[in-house]
Amino acid sequence: MGTVINLRQARKRKARADKAANAAANRALHGRTKAERSAQAAQEERQNAVLRGAFRESPQEKDQ
Repeated sequence: MGTVINLRQARKRKARADKAANAAANRALHGRTKAERSAQAAQEERQNAVLRGAFRESPQEKDQ
C-alpha cells in the first residue's frame, strides 16, 4: 500500500508552493533591490544638482 497523507496538509503545501512561485515571478518582473533603488536615487540627485547649477538665475529671482 501507499503512504497515508493528510489531504488538508497536502493542499496547503501546494497552495504555499504556488504562492511562492507567483511571488518569485512578480519579484523578477517588478522588484528591485534596495541597493538599486538607492543607486538610482543618488544618480537622480546628482543629475538634479547639475541642472540646478546650470540655471542662469534662480527661479525665485525670475519671479521678481
